[in-house]
Amino acid sequence: MKQLVTLIALSFILVGCKNEGREKDAELETGTVGEAAERVEREKDSIEISPVSHATAVIKWDETVFYTDPVGGAEAFQGMDAPDFILVTDIHGDHMNAETLQALQPGDSQIIVPQAVKDALPEDLHSRLVVMANGETREIMGFNIEAIPMYNLPEDTESRHIKGRGNGYVIEKDGQRLYIAGDTEDIPEMRNLSDIDHALVPMNLPYTMTVEQAAEGVLEFKPKKVYPYHFRGQDGLADVEKFKQLVNQGDENIEVVLLNWYPENNN
Repeated sequence: MKQLVTLIALSFILVGCKNEGREKDAELETGTVGEAAERVEREKDSIEISPVSHATAVIKWDETVFYTDPVGGAEAFQGMDAPDFILVTDIHGDHMNAETLQALQPGDSQIIVPQAVKDALPEDLHSRLVVMANGETREIMGFNIEAIPMYNLPEDTESRHIKGRGNGYVIEKDGQRLYIAGDTEDIPEMRNLSDIDHALVPMNLPYTMTVEQAAEGVLEFKPKKVYPYHFRGQDGLADVEKFKQLVNQGDENIEVVLLNWYPENNN
């Protein structure tokens, strides 16, 4: 009889343990695990892009700050953190400005440039320059930086942007990847990119590409977030709302982020 009572008691204990386990599993599925996943995703996305104007941005990645194509003089960067390094994509005046680079007093900051940009900058800046050609990679301050081609199609020696002269950049750290396209059309090197978390993509005629081309290119390499930038052309600003519509018609999972790249138009 005692053995029977003991067996019954053990059965109740086992059933109770199983129920408690199920409750804990459910709690993990709906609460703790979900919250943890959300927290990991939030912590992983550590890139903050602040537009200055047109092709110029200040990008904060964790505690590291870098500028891309700084123009507009030091006053354009008032109140912003000083750069740890600077990326310049091309020789044109909306991307490269020696006076701005000098006024920023880069100090120990390294300035990553293609050879054509070095050739166009004054010698007093040369000691700060890191020259990269298309296809090269560098490790700088824990970031892996790859120089990506940027050019117009069809390839032509008379084009505004010939292949090999300028650099787009893919920057990677801790599994996150940022693409800065520079002045380019939807070239194969763009379309073949993978695992891009954030992408800055231009769209303005006659310098880069149409809104439709930009959307088609983005739908090929599928970044998690895409930021239209450099969208002022000869006929004014490109229709970035249409770009957003085209991208999300093709893939609703791509987040199109519209930032204020032309603050002078707000007046």
